[in-house]
Amino acid sequence: MTVVLSTPGLAAADEATNVKDATYYISLGDSLASGYQPDVDKDTDVAYTDQLYTQLKQRTPGLKHIRLGCTAETTESLIQGGKCDYPNAKSQLDAALEAMAQHPGKVAYVTVSVGANDILLNCVSPAGTLDGACLNSRSQAMAKNLAQIAGALRKAGTENTQFVGSTYQNPFLAAWLQGAPGQQAAKESATLVGAANAGIAQVYKSTGFKVADVAGAFSSDDFTTQVNVPGAGEVPANVAKICQLTWACTKKDPHPNADGHKVIAAAFAAQLAANDAPGAGESPTPSEPASPGAGESTIPGESATPAPGTGTGANSPTANGDLAQTGASSSTPVLAGAGLAVAAIGAAAVYFARKRRTSEAS
Repeated sequence: MTVVLSTPGLAAADEATNVKDATYYISLGDSLASGYQPDVDKDTDVAYTDQLYTQLKQRTPGLKHIRLGCTAETTESLIQGGKCDYPNAKSQLDAALEAMAQHPGKVAYVTVSVGANDILLNCVSPAGTLDGACLNSRSQAMAKNLAQIAGALRKAGTENTQFVGSTYQNPFLAAWLQGAPGQQAAKESATLVGAANAGIAQVYKSTGFKVADVAGAFSSDDFTTQVNVPGAGEVPANVAKICQLTWACTKKDPHPNADGHKVIAAAFAAQLAANDAPGAGESPTPSEPASPGAGESTIPGESATPAPGTGTGANSPTANGDLAQTGASSSTPVLAGAGLAVAAIGAAAVYFARKRRTSEAS
């Protein structure tokens, strides 16, 4: 697949006329950034990046979106290439750096969502189990790659460029609906995914990025608040939201639906808005959306979330590699000891980020 490095639908004449006064938003990442939807099996324009761009453009007239997200992207492929083709660039990272060099001082926003595929996709068996040894072997490599990505982008920006990376929602929570074994698996998954998200957040913060708390926006750790879900009864708020905001409970596919992308966009917007408020250096937790009420949650046997739009956006891959295997299955035992392996991401993040800064200073 070839990704076009321009704002979708912008005519060449308008591009030439407006380029002098234009500013840019560059979005990078995996299928969260490209808006993959399993019901149509392709990328769509409901992506959080598209929704965020609409909001940012209201604040920044003349803003253009360079949309680089690639379904199935990992931290390694984002650096090395191989998943998507970019004109005159070997990889998604190169394409972003070239765009930043082409528009010096004009890049206002950069967002990144990548890393889930490194661990979740690669370390999940067909039976739905998480492989502790795989988690351990991939965690440090992911941290090193993510630090390289964030560090390179940060270095290419200016003091006026705002950078935000994201954590991830927990797709394994959908296992809760499968009875006692699934509920235990869901609880154990919270430790694993939470540790991975802590590592991802630490990488971003150590390289000067803000962090969009997508996990928090999905109430990923809230097993206490109970919500009545039609067809399932009382379930924890985090389970209700994973059913409401993703396809995990209907298609066993963890990709966010249109409503989920709206929540993710809000998490990013909260961090960008923080720059306009007192204490902008802090990273406030975005406001959580209201818990789903009766008739709002999407669960097996109930009405599915309305099909999202199927706009073409900047790229239209047919591959469905990104996060596709992380949905819950009928047997989802999670290796309890793997939490320690995932926690190693945090330590690796600080080490590699500091190492990179030292190299750049020398």
